[in-house]
Amino acid sequence: MLTLWPLSQGEIDGVEEDLIDRLFADETKWPARPRDDPRGLVGRLLHGGYPEAIQPEAEDRRRAWFGAYITTILQRDVREIANIEGLTDLPRLLALLAGRTCSLLNFADLSRSLMIPQTTLKRYMTLLEATFLVQPLPAWSTHLGKRLVKAPKLALNDTGLLAYLLGVDETRLKQDRSLLGGLLENFVRMELCKQATWSVVQPRLFHFRTQTGQEVDIILENAAGKLVGIEVKSSAQITGDDFKGLRALQELAGRRFVQGVVFYTGAEPVPFGPRLWALPMAYLWQRASGSKAVRR
Repeated sequence: MLTLWPLSQGEIDGVEEDLIDRLFADETKWPARPRDDPRGLVGRLLHGGYPEAIQPEAEDRRRAWFGAYITTILQRDVREIANIEGLTDLPRLLALLAGRTCSLLNFADLSRSLMIPQTTLKRYMTLLEATFLVQPLPAWSTHLGKRLVKAPKLALNDTGLLAYLLGVDETRLKQDRSLLGGLLENFVRMELCKQATWSVVQPRLFHFRTQTGQEVDIILENAAGKLVGIEVKSSAQITGDDFKGLRALQELAGRRFVQGVVFYTGAEPVPFGPRLWALPMAYLWQRASGSKAVRR
């Protein structure tokens, strides 16, 4: 099978990220500013983590690679797994999911949009997950009495692939900043998903949403039930209102809550109360204690 798993940004840069372990250690001494990043955040989003897509400098070559990769996965690998013919709806489904990335999974709505039965749709979703194109994020559940939304959220496994499916390039991002939010949330979530596999903590990932609308984009939960909440904002300015979901989680979880972080596009770490921080996006892949060779 051709199916590949994209690299983390730290792996691309030759360092091993330590963010997750620092978050669970209740780390509060963040560097004053992230180091300069020659690749830039937008470049990281649009290139993604597939080595073959990072190398081509020309946009048309990168897009050609993504197109060929998706075609091979859907026409050969999926058919190999399922041993069936005629999966003509899968490209349409993948494109539809790209437009709804980081939204709650609604099988009824997807079924209506594609005009296929939910039983068939669920089978197709299983195939997309098996080929690592789509990654579900389950809802965090608790026995603390709060009514929570239980539907999972979906993300694609790579923002370069997501940008290709959406037809997004640097020019379009500059013209329409509304596209940045979904790309960033997908990016942060998948970076954390990769980092979790080699962290000491090795947390599970969830999302949090109450039926009254309070939500947190990502929850990391360790084996002892301790929680770190993470929000993703595309703004370079953060206010106390951006911490509403994290404060709701903090109140609900009590002593289980280690800390909450809002990743944003600004340049400095800013405290917003006990165990609450706004952090620059670059802290996702930059080690505070210096570079270290990646484990292979």
